[in-house]
Amino acid sequence: MRTTVRRTALAAAGLLALASLTACANDAAGTASSGSGGDGKGTKVKIMVGGLDKVIYLPAMLTQRLGYFDAEGLSVELLSEPAGVQAETALVSGQVQGAVGFYDHTLDLQVKGKEVESVVQFSHAPGEVEVVSTERADDITSPKDFKGRKLGVTGLGSSTDFLTKYLAVKNGVDVSEFTPVAVGAGPTFISALQKGAIDGGMTTDPTVATVLDKGAGKILLDMRTPAGSEAALGGPYPSSSLYMQTDWVNGHKDTVQKLANAFVKTLKWMSTHSATEIADKMPADYSQGNKVLYASAIKSTLPMFTDDGVMPKNGPETVEKVLKAFNPTIKNADVDLSRTYTTEFVQKATG
Repeated sequence: MRTTVRRTALAAAGLLALASLTACANDAAGTASSGSGGDGKGTKVKIMVGGLDKVIYLPAMLTQRLGYFDAEGLSVELLSEPAGVQAETALVSGQVQGAVGFYDHTLDLQVKGKEVESVVQFSHAPGEVEVVSTERADDITSPKDFKGRKLGVTGLGSSTDFLTKYLAVKNGVDVSEFTPVAVGAGPTFISALQKGAIDGGMTTDPTVATVLDKGAGKILLDMRTPAGSEAALGGPYPSSSLYMQTDWVNGHKDTVQKLANAFVKTLKWMSTHSATEIADKMPADYSQGNKVLYASAIKSTLPMFTDDGVMPKNGPETVEKVLKAFNPTIKNADVDLSRTYTTEFVQKATG
């Protein structure tokens, strides 16, 4: 009887958690679709973002807030999932027409028989930071010390998972010798770090800024700049991007061009405005009550962004090298990098 009651209670708790997550997703979508005008007119496009409030994906919401989608005659609905791998799933299942997430998913999907390409490359560095808890800072001084550790990632199969595995293997630690733990970002990541559920982990701003502000952790590796990417990964690492299924791109070139126009305009705007000015354009709740800290987080991450949406030279090769180092599916596969991105639309947008 006691077991039955316990199972019933657990089931009820699960349903409650699911309802809460659904409500959060709906709230995010509602906030996004309201945009700066949000009259619902124009060509409708749904884009799933691997965390709308993450600074690495900031161009998605900023483009909405600046009114650039509206100006192109687009009615864009921005949806949010906590991890890029979930945005990828939404795209390939046809729930959305575009995804804002890491470029590396295009290589992974090609090997799995899915043709997906980056059409606007937001960045030339990962924007990721490996942090370690304050209590473990003396024990974990480089990725060589990952052995036996519990390391936080946004989700299993996510880009943070990919990069963590690469850093481990590059430094002599097998992927079987540490435990990746899916803890998301923001409050869930910070809580896991503070409670000892993870010894460290890979995350982005504004989570990084909050971790440092709370004294919950210290930076081990900083990949928010091209120089940081070069040091950790050996080259430019194109990360956040707008990627779409190739068949859809080829069948909707006019719409894709309008999206590229809007995003490139945003990237140019970002390159000529301060972090504080950018923060002022974002939804108020993104700062979590501390606008100064939020602006600081944006400032730390700004170097990762391109100003033209063009794929950085040798960037795809760096990503392939990283994935082949640990991913058995890609390691022995022939990846056609030319099919993982296109500059057709951004070249016209910048011309």
